[in-house]
Amino acid sequence: MRRTTTSFGGRVAVVLAVASLALAGCGGGDDASSDEKDATKASAAAVEQATWPLTGLDVPGSQSAEQRHPVMVLKMDNTYASAPQLGLGSADLVVEELVEGGMTRLAAFFYSQIPGTVGPVRSMRASDIGIVSPVGADVVTSGAAPITISRIKEAGIAYFAEGAKGFFRDSSRSAPYNLFTDLKATTTLAQGPAERPSDYLPWGEAKDFPSGQPASTISASFSGAHTTDWVFRDGGYVNENTYAADGDEFPADTILVLRVQVGDAGYRDPAGNPVPETKFEGSGEAMIFHDGRLVRGTWTKDDLESPIELSTKAGPLTVPAGHTWVELVPSQGGDVTYAK
Repeated sequence: MRRTTTSFGGRVAVVLAVASLALAGCGGGDDASSDEKDATKASAAAVEQATWPLTGLDVPGSQSAEQRHPVMVLKMDNTYASAPQLGLGSADLVVEELVEGGMTRLAAFFYSQIPGTVGPVRSMRASDIGIVSPVGADVVTSGAAPITISRIKEAGIAYFAEGAKGFFRDSSRSAPYNLFTDLKATTTLAQGPAERPSDYLPWGEAKDFPSGQPASTISASFSGAHTTDWVFRDGGYVNENTYAADGDEFPADTILVLRVQVGDAGYRDPAGNPVPETKFEGSGEAMIFHDGRLVRGTWTKDDLESPIELSTKAGPLTVPAGHTWVELVPSQGGDVTYAK
């Protein structure tokens, strides 16, 4: 069943109610102005706590958006050898990034729910610094090249690699595509004070999404070696060349394409291929596909740790709350095509 988001108006009502109650108890003059600002901050914080940071969806029932673990980002293989991928159906958000050989790798974000077995687990890249830093995520990985590990540590990013709790090899698969982990077990290593991360994207309500233009099929080409194809069907986006296990596909409500600059990471893989590094800061073209429509805009990210901001010529742009797949398509060498 596809998800629908219908409660944003209710959240706005909560904000107004909280602010009104606070103002009703204030006096006039400067004190009222000060109290009004405090009420606005308090109500905004209340709304944030009532939604998940990686989807913008409402937290159900008595659950809290403050979990006893940070966001967990799993580095997952995304080649034919990874099939079937396990765990994508439980992810809140997925980022697809370019790696060596023109192929891609996935950064699957988990927070609102932590599944069991996930994988195949693969290695980190320096590109991951800008991908995971905005929400202070921990990374689950097979490891990384020494130069990458040094940069990951310098950025203050915690990670868990093979040998840590939960990791195992599946004897029915060939290395290096046979490394998996029980994410529930691995996440216990990252337990800490309950604290809700910041929103990963500027979430909003579907009714506020601009009309845009019809676009029901999408092809995000990262290189001559890999293209990810999507089709809008039954209210969501279906990855037509996914490697996910049947019934465990990512339930994409929105496809967010960000055109990015790509440089050289400064080393080569074991096969001698130069390793690319996505420069996930600055600004570039954004293409937001939602409800079978395309809206063009611009993305900005002040530095590697900053959140993603979106805008059009008309002003700030929000992403409808839901599950989003982010395509980091190279500005040079990549391409994005679409059709009605």
